[in-house]
Amino acid sequence: MKSFKDKILLGIICIVLGIVLALQFRIVQANYLKGTIPSKRVLELKVELKNAQEEKQVLNEELDLYKNKLKEIEGAASEDSAIIKRLNEELEKYKEFAGFTRLKGPGIEIVIDDPPSDLEFDTEESVIMYNYDILLSIINFLNSAGAEAISINEQRIVANTEMQLAGNSLQINSVPTGPPIVIKAIGDPDTLKSVLDWRFGIVAQMREYYNLQVDIKKMNELEIERYNDIIKYEYAKPIDD
Repeated sequence: MKSFKDKILLGIICIVLGIVLALQFRIVQANYLKGTIPSKRVLELKVELKNAQEEKQVLNEELDLYKNKLKEIEGAASEDSAIIKRLNEELEKYKEFAGFTRLKGPGIEIVIDDPPSDLEFDTEESVIMYNYDILLSIINFLNSAGAEAISINEQRIVANTEMQLAGNSLQINSVPTGPPIVIKAIGDPDTLKSVLDWRFGIVAQMREYYNLQVDIKKMNELEIERYNDIIKYEYAKPIDD
């Protein structure tokens, strides 16, 4: 018969064996579960990926739609910009014709001054001021020669420019001025000079009959100021075609 000690030892061995078996079962069970969880997660990720791809496709279609709309808007804006640019070009052209723009270009410069002072018969009267109709004749000659812009003492000559004697000064565009008179004209220098300075032309008459000092220079470039007043129409009205 087994001794009491042997029974105790056998019991301890059984207990240890039971513990070992229990631990082994748990390890196997844990490994089994760990083997199934990743597989399930893969399936879930596949579903999420598919959903994301479908959502991406929808977003790409919306993006293409907005891109097309943006192109249409840009095209319309570009067309509007082209129209506005043409209108601005037309406006600038008419402003130049009306005298509301500073201009530069080739032309001539005419300097007119009174006769040299005569100490014995000195007078305060200005010959050119009291005969300012000569200036009007010069303007007409320059216009007939194709002058594109004219100024007298920096006053732009436009359609409604007034020129009149007021006291001891000549008023041009309501601005008082006096000799020397500097006339600038933009155009072909040779043509502009030839229409004034010829044998029996107006410059020869100014020198001969009025003893005026006249100097004409052809210029490669000169500047003419804009018309500074405001043109208002009180009685004239536009007619719709």
